[in-house]
Amino acid sequence: MEKRVVNKKTQFICAAMLAGLLVIMAFIAPWFAPHDPLETDFLHILEPPGLLYPLGTDQVGRCILSRLLYGARISLGMTFGILIIIFVLGMLIGIVAGMRSGFLDTVIMRIADTILAFPDLVFAIAVIGLLGPGIINTIGALAIIWWTKFARLSRVLVRTAVQSDAFLAGRMAGAGPVKQIRYYILPSIFPPLLTQLSLDIGNMMLALAGLSFLGLGVQPPTPEWGNMLSESREYLQSAPWLIVYPGIAIFIVVVVFNILGDSTRKYLDPGRH
Repeated sequence: MEKRVVNKKTQFICAAMLAGLLVIMAFIAPWFAPHDPLETDFLHILEPPGLLYPLGTDQVGRCILSRLLYGARISLGMTFGILIIIFVLGMLIGIVAGMRSGFLDTVIMRIADTILAFPDLVFAIAVIGLLGPGIINTIGALAIIWWTKFARLSRVLVRTAVQSDAFLAGRMAGAGPVKQIRYYILPSIFPPLLTQLSLDIGNMMLALAGLSFLGLGVQPPTPEWGNMLSESREYLQSAPWLIVYPGIAIFIVVVVFNILGDSTRKYLDPGRH
């Protein structure tokens, strides 16, 4: 058992280091990018990978490598930004619903059930269609959808925590609502919610890339991986590197963060095989 826990801890550390390396590379992109991601070079349009442009250029002569590096900042930044919003929002709503059973709990859960009745991307497309495309509206649309998952999980965990002996003893000792949440609720619900958060990183990145691919997310000429895939559709046969490199970037990042999420779940729950 001890050896298994050590192995899970090692896997978690390795996955966290690899994910951290990707994040660091994304946010120091200006140090590595050989060109301005928005700079056009009409003398080197659709140029294959070479010395001047290591990953080639796009249809207006922009450096693919530079756009990939800067696009990582947009993709990862939006992913983490949305997840932090829905994590905090869903956790707070779940705590309120879990501790205040009755009419308020019923209303919150029925709203969550209504939102969950629609497929995620279909609902997001409908919301963005009403609000208009763009970064802010994309973040808002996905936040409207994804908070329900964290709220429902948080509510279930709170319901379990309030029945524990420690919570009942604290309430009998005169602990107020704030102290109850701080010392008895949050320590119980935070690890499972953090696990869910880590598991959703890859899914959120795919959702953002999908919306940008459909023209509903980040708008050109801002470098973003889904947007780059969308722009490269017309050049699949004549310049395949336009779609290959963004696709590989999305694949690598999603796989790394999925491994991180799975190792986080195993590390925080050592008893699970």
